[in-house]
Amino acid sequence: MQGAGLPHAAAATVAARGRKPAVPTVTRFSQLPLPAALVAALDAHGVTEPFPIQAATLPDSLAGRDVLGRGRTGSGKTLAFGLPLLARTAAAVAETGHRAEAKRPLALVLVPTRELAGQVSEALEPYAKAMRLRITSVVGGASITRQSAALRTGAEVLVATPGRLADLIDRQACALDRVAVTVLDEADQMADMGFLPQVTRLLEQVRPGGQRMLFSATLDRNVDRLVKRFLSNPVSHSVDPSSATVTTMEHHVLHVDEGTKRAVTAEIAARQGGVIMFVGTKRGADRLTKHLLGQGVRAVALHGGKSQPQRNRALDQFRAGTADALVATNVAARGIHIEGLDLVVNVDPPTEAKDYLHRGGRTARAGESGTVVTLVLPEQRRENARLMAAAGIRPQTARVRPGDPDLIRITGARRPTGTPVALPVPEQPAPAAQAAAKTGGGRSRRRRGSGSGTPAANATGASAARRTGAGAGTGAAAGGRRTGAGTSTGRGGAAGRRARGEGGRPRRAA
Repeated sequence: MQGAGLPHAAAATVAARGRKPAVPTVTRFSQLPLPAALVAALDAHGVTEPFPIQAATLPDSLAGRDVLGRGRTGSGKTLAFGLPLLARTAAAVAETGHRAEAKRPLALVLVPTRELAGQVSEALEPYAKAMRLRITSVVGGASITRQSAALRTGAEVLVATPGRLADLIDRQACALDRVAVTVLDEADQMADMGFLPQVTRLLEQVRPGGQRMLFSATLDRNVDRLVKRFLSNPVSHSVDPSSATVTTMEHHVLHVDEGTKRAVTAEIAARQGGVIMFVGTKRGADRLTKHLLGQGVRAVALHGGKSQPQRNRALDQFRAGTADALVATNVAARGIHIEGLDLVVNVDPPTEAKDYLHRGGRTARAGESGTVVTLVLPEQRRENARLMAAAGIRPQTARVRPGDPDLIRITGARRPTGTPVALPVPEQPAPAAQAAAKTGGGRSRRRRGSGSGTPAANATGASAARRTGAGAGTGAAAGGRRTGAGTSTGRGGAAGRRARGEGGRPRRAA
């Protein structure tokens, strides 16, 4: 039901402004009023059937209406906003005969993290290319001088994190007065990270009367403030509510003792296949990574304290299979897509229900199966039970120790070798690749066993050896259902895998 789960004020706004049928009638992208070039590009990448969030929102967004879309993380939001953004921007360019001027993009996508910016850029790049549009991204942690230079060359579509975009505007390296289509992706996370004041100031600068689309997994009161102020008569679509459990996902709570928790964690990390392990702090991530390496598990850490090249390298190593365990803080709980990932472990239980849902959303994506395991100490049981209830989760529970049959059955745990390992240092990229990386896209994926990839902004690519981090198929962007026979790369590469499109001071890590 549309508006279900919306905060009270937003639900009231939707009720007052009208709703659309909850059941989408579109079953093929070719049924939509998309430019022929876009449909051809989608078909070339084997993406022909839209996911529910795309089928629900595209008729309205292509018509130019403001859209408020909610879907479970990984449900296909990237193409849900990306296709209308590209189609309408290309139409505007054709009508006026003018491409974007230097420093003045025509469309804007705001995202909360560097990783998500890179993934959105890569997901949309092949379709932007099909429409003869230029796309660039600007994020923190990369050279602002190079990003300024990229904007001077002109780009119709800009993907940005709020902090870096605000810095560029302050330097008069970018202006938003020509932006006619604006997208907020993962708006609730931007609010949680303290970006709401910056986002508000940025939205005040875009062209009045333009189209606004807001997509998120959850819509809380902070997001409702943006909706009421900046969206005009929005159509709301809610697909796969964030509180709903995924039918292909298993949830387990494993009760452990303080004295055995570290050994249990190491055995899970030593399993056959990749695993993301979430911890509560940056220091905790570094400590656990060091412990796992000492136990013979190839592990890498991902958190906001790492530089952008380090974060890119960690993701590249994990996607390529060079590392088997990715130890992360909540920085990886949104947007990051790892192909074929079937296990997520909360080494430290999250403190909020929505954090649990977003962490778990790294697996069981696009109808695939997956398991979410939470390790709970005796003193954490009561609080964790409340969290599970708030998340709408009814997990299976077991008490485990190292080597227990239940631990092995649920997670595939194995005893680690105990022989310390060190991950190979990736080769230094060529100067041209380094320059591309510093413009801020943060993209790459290589085939398993080929070593780590080189991050690059402004992806040019539909290379068959790459797959977008937002969940696209071979060389494709994230988006709808893949019906072609393309072969996946990276973790869990299976033929014909479906694609998806996937407080206080703002954190400068983004």
